[in-house]
Amino acid sequence: MTTATPPFRTQKVEDLSPAEAASEHAALAEEIRGHDAAYYREDAPVVSDADYDALRRRYDAIEVRFPGLKGEDSLSRRVGAAPSEKFGKVRHAVPMLSLDNAFSDAEVEEFVARVKRFLNLSAEDEVAFTSEPKIDGLSCSLRYMEGRLAVAATRGDGSEGEDVTANVRTIADIPHRLHGKGVPDVIDVRGEVYMAKADFEALNARQAADEEKIFANPRNAAAGSLRQLDPAITAARPLKFFAYAWGEASDQAAETQLGMVEAFGHWGFATNPLMIRATSAAELIAHYRSIEAQRATLPYDIDGVVYKVDRLDLQRRLGFVSRSPRWAIAHKFPAEQASTVLEDIEIQVGRTGALTPVAKLTPVTVGGVVVSSATLHNEDEIARKDIRIGDTVVIQRAGDVIPQVVRVMEEKRPAGSRPYEFPHVCPVCGSHAVREVDTRTGKVDVVRRCTGGLVCPAQMVERLRHFVSRNAFDIEGLGEKQVRAFYEWNLIESPADIFTLEARNKESLQRLENREGWGKTSAANLFAAIQSRRTVAVDRFVFALGIRHVGETNAKRLMRHYGTVEALEAGALAAAIPGEEHPKGNEAWQEMLAIDGIGDVVAEAVIEFFHEPRNREVVAALLAHVRPEPMERVAAESPVAGKTVVFTGSLEKMTRDEAKAMAERLGAKVAGSVSAKTDLVVAGPGAGSKLDKARSLGVQVISEDEWFELVG
Repeated sequence: MTTATPPFRTQKVEDLSPAEAASEHAALAEEIRGHDAAYYREDAPVVSDADYDALRRRYDAIEVRFPGLKGEDSLSRRVGAAPSEKFGKVRHAVPMLSLDNAFSDAEVEEFVARVKRFLNLSAEDEVAFTSEPKIDGLSCSLRYMEGRLAVAATRGDGSEGEDVTANVRTIADIPHRLHGKGVPDVIDVRGEVYMAKADFEALNARQAADEEKIFANPRNAAAGSLRQLDPAITAARPLKFFAYAWGEASDQAAETQLGMVEAFGHWGFATNPLMIRATSAAELIAHYRSIEAQRATLPYDIDGVVYKVDRLDLQRRLGFVSRSPRWAIAHKFPAEQASTVLEDIEIQVGRTGALTPVAKLTPVTVGGVVVSSATLHNEDEIARKDIRIGDTVVIQRAGDVIPQVVRVMEEKRPAGSRPYEFPHVCPVCGSHAVREVDTRTGKVDVVRRCTGGLVCPAQMVERLRHFVSRNAFDIEGLGEKQVRAFYEWNLIESPADIFTLEARNKESLQRLENREGWGKTSAANLFAAIQSRRTVAVDRFVFALGIRHVGETNAKRLMRHYGTVEALEAGALAAAIPGEEHPKGNEAWQEMLAIDGIGDVVAEAVIEFFHEPRNREVVAALLAHVRPEPMERVAAESPVAGKTVVFTGSLEKMTRDEAKAMAERLGAKVAGSVSAKTDLVVAGPGAGSKLDKARSLGVQVISEDEWFELVG
């Protein structure tokens, strides 16, 4: 998330002419709708909460001053954004409204006074309120019928949300069935789906390791996780839930807000332990200060404190105004920001080659934490914000976790500063760094990557680990632990070093067998395993190179066509990627694209790999020690050529890998699951759900013996 300066007019609202007010009202509406869509539907806000709130307050102030602008489509009559088309729709029986915001003690005092005035009470009369942390997550409504979870939905536009029932069922904090006294026949329990800070950090670490999307804060991570089309992805994410409200209910379990929340706890929900009951504005503000002081140490993100009138009969009397209830308000925290000098931009290279810019800062305290570096995300972000070395920048701890540069204070920019030029070569190894382009859409990848995978020290351990992995060279005794140790000992720095290790060990003053954790037997076993892999299938050889987008299947496709590593390299070097000079590429490019299953993304990755001279040097060094065996030709005339085959159960005459290789050699496509497109299922003992599904779909099922009879 970034903070943009909202387009406020310097004119006060009361000084606007009707024409000026109408023009600004329309412009604000368009901008707010865009921000609503980004926040509620795309889970990718582009302005801070503070700036968004300021936009809304300006919009509302114009409508108060010029009531004629408040039409039926006014934003003051709606909440959130229309639900995504990716999910089914759920109509809320009782709308899910948002809360008005307070940003100062005076506004809280006015809220309490306003409640009393509406109820015709004196300033001395006592009204009880609840006060609880405002969780920064995704609002969700859970409908229970006869105590069982029936439907779960997001807020959406307040009236209609997205059906996320399957995903919600994977969240441990949400009971599938309610237990205890007083459970209504029908009740919509509402609350916040969120992600704890520690879980968020662990998730981002996994995402970074897999070069997947990095989430800006726990709120975005929770929203993105809940709104997955595949519930298995949601299940793998550590989501939590606090219950604090309700919609439709066939019966009322208590007479107060606090009593209802306590009932939720008895029924099996997690509720916030920091919720209290207060009887004055002073008590509410004191609780706000207490929560604010605890904010940095809480295990979850909050962005304020929510106050609600406690008695439900008073809530009903107070009712609603516009898009929010009169009986509740959110007291928001100020943004945790500070300004400092950006001293340098450091480019970090990930284990798979991604170049990530990091701002190195003059240390500054932000929200009680000393910050000396901040994420810059990618080169587009640097260009968009025009971030330069030497700039004074505003830093914000996004979600209290990842410090980020919000904006540049251009008025403090030193004379003679120049725009930052993102490097086009890897700062670690000097190989060229590229951004992939989808030639079909023209979309450029946001990440620039080093192409020197086999020569880049930043990537080397991961590349070597991949090189010796089971489906590549499969060298027994060379696991991740051993590869890392050998690299740190300067024994293996490139794949070819593996095959000269034994000879170099004989000449070494510190032999492997004398190192900690090794002995004569283990060293001899390792050298024997390496020796046995001097001959390897050519598709394994290509897969082991770690070319981006070239997995086992694509390695097979490429080598069935080119036959030898030398031919693949020659084809890649001859190919011209489509561009200004070659709008459609050239003959070598078209040849690679003509291979069944090879698209432009894979072709471009192969070409970029072999166009890096040092990658070619590594391949040449390998070929001096390893002899790739050509692949067996596909039997195009076999009985299973062109068919989709699934193997299930225990195979007794061959391993699963052997079965897959045999089928592919015979021209079949091997799938991992059964569908209507499956032609044949080979079922061994213990076959389960795949066999059942095949039968239900009418797919032909044969035994392992019948498979051998079929293919001869």
